[in-house]
Amino acid sequence: MTASASAAGGRNTGAQESGYEPDPQRWRALWVTLVAGFMSLLDVTIVAVALPTIQRELHASAAQVQWVVSGYALTFALALVTAGRLGDALDRRRIFLLALSGFVVFSAACGAAPDITLLVAARLAQGLAAGFMAPQNSALIQQMFRGAERGRAFGLFGATVGISSAVGPITAGAILTLASGAQGWRWIFYVNVPIGILAVLLGRRLLPRTRRSGRGHVDVPGILLLGLGVLALMYPLVQADSGGIGRVWWLFPAGAAILAGFARWQRHLVARGAEPLLDPRLFTTVRGYAVGAGVGTLYFIGFSGVWLVFALFYQRGLGFSPLRSGLAVTPFALGSAIAAVVAGRLVDRFGRLLTVCGLTGVIVGLGGTALLLRFAPLGTAPWMAAPLLFLGGIGGGFVVSPNITMTLRDVPVHMAGAAGGALQTGQRLGAAVGTAALPGLFYLVLGRSSDYRGAVVTALAAALVGMLASLALAAFDWQRDKRKRPPNRKCPDEVANSPVHARQT
Repeated sequence: MTASASAAGGRNTGAQESGYEPDPQRWRALWVTLVAGFMSLLDVTIVAVALPTIQRELHASAAQVQWVVSGYALTFALALVTAGRLGDALDRRRIFLLALSGFVVFSAACGAAPDITLLVAARLAQGLAAGFMAPQNSALIQQMFRGAERGRAFGLFGATVGISSAVGPITAGAILTLASGAQGWRWIFYVNVPIGILAVLLGRRLLPRTRRSGRGHVDVPGILLLGLGVLALMYPLVQADSGGIGRVWWLFPAGAAILAGFARWQRHLVARGAEPLLDPRLFTTVRGYAVGAGVGTLYFIGFSGVWLVFALFYQRGLGFSPLRSGLAVTPFALGSAIAAVVAGRLVDRFGRLLTVCGLTGVIVGLGGTALLLRFAPLGTAPWMAAPLLFLGGIGGGFVVSPNITMTLRDVPVHMAGAAGGALQTGQRLGAAVGTAALPGLFYLVLGRSSDYRGAVVTALAAALVGMLASLALAAFDWQRDKRKRPPNRKCPDEVANSPVHARQT
């Protein structure tokens, strides 16, 4: 489809492809992808609450049980860009359904694992399946929706991303409470099976196919370079609890060098007129993509780690049960759910200003919560913090959903999978940094002073640093957009002139 520029409210709403005919089942199809995406992202955090039980019942070491969480996050991130490119080149529907089927099978394998070795292996495979599924979600939204509808659809997608991370602790607590007993932790994985099977059946019926005019080329050297680079950056982070950062710190500069080589290889392919794995023009010619990727990465550094810190403080410091600990942070999830859906309808009107306001709300909410946990009576501080967490959740809803919309709305549909995969790779890298650094700071302060209050405040302060950096980048983009707002900005398919951009979806 050939893209043409359009405007709504004086602003470009993204590439509008001529000949687009709305799929009458697009909204029902969207819910299938959102449910599947919710499961895959929820599994990043939900297992953390059950780790003590898993370690005890499977007689595992601390280093072994950590791989149940970090191994999933690692393979998830490794697959994203490659999976997005394969969806663009082949058929997003087929990739999505195959990955979702694998996710269901490996979830069952996790639940049935008789020992820690098989559980870790199943979690690695489950994360790989989730990584192949995730970029198809955003790509299918761009394929099925246009204009204002795309903003509303991305609003729901953003709500899914935000809520899935925030409700992980309470979901795990509820499952462990209902499925009592030594084997109750297995239901954290088994719960994915019936939901996943239903999603597969509905997806086969509702999801549209991706029809391409030619056979897509897959950049194998690019896949290897990107995979090695991401692995080198993430491996020390996922091994942080067992001293991985100090032991293999040299992987950080090695990973950066490999990714620099990857970027050079992608530019070389574009110059030759070949199809790269990740087109560098996404970052140079697609309005808002580079800034949006940076905002998301910085935000997830703080956002992803705070839930583990709260769980540690409430369960170990205050003696809360997993369910009570989850309930204490539920106001954030509620606020995020409400705001994300509303934000999808407002993003065309207010643009980057929504992200600026949202980040300000998150910073105020979490900063106020940190002060209460430090100075208020411990018996009432968690409940006094509920209104502030609700405010932070509303802010979070105005960050994730609008940022995803503004980052991806001008991306040509034929590049949607790779673009969504790269965006989520940045978020996963940010999440890996946050989940390694924030609990690490918590334990560092606790080991030196045995002060749970000081530990939680220090970790939350570090999270706020990442969010302040994200706010600075978003505010810069907002001011630049106000100065340069062009009335008839061309969309990327009109600007690009290589054979890559000429390929139809």
